[in-house]
Amino acid sequence: MTDIPNAGAIAIATVTGDPVVRVAATATVADVAQAIVHGEVGAVVVGVEERPTALVSERDVVAVIADGRDPATVPAAEVASTNLIWCDAETTIDEAAVRMMNHYIRHILVERSGVLIGIVSARDLLGVYGADAKSNPLP
Repeated sequence: MTDIPNAGAIAIATVTGDPVVRVAATATVADVAQAIVHGEVGAVVVGVEERPTALVSERDVVAVIADGRDPATVPAAEVASTNLIWCDAETTIDEAAVRMMNHYIRHILVERSGVLIGIVSARDLLGVYGADAKSNPLP
């Protein structure tokens, strides 16, 4: 992903490459599942605001199915996380990773001037740290 030494020191905005996938506030969990698959992402925001207030992840979709509920009848807003954790685009990858660990989350929203510019997942960070370790092996 990167050959930059100490990749954790670079800005989190460098790994927000995928466009943010959104669903309408009226979406169902089935709509979310389709958006996740078609967008090839692990989470989507609910609503179209520049600064959304809800996020639904693939884990939320699985939980609905595991509970025996019909995803086509469950509103996405019912299962969405509303305690969203944000970071500024210039936050370092290391700082974002620590914030994610401290809040026990797998997705962090990245903003610039108060507007959502991307979502970074734990999987994205693993790619950065893995590439960094590969290009800078321990002695």
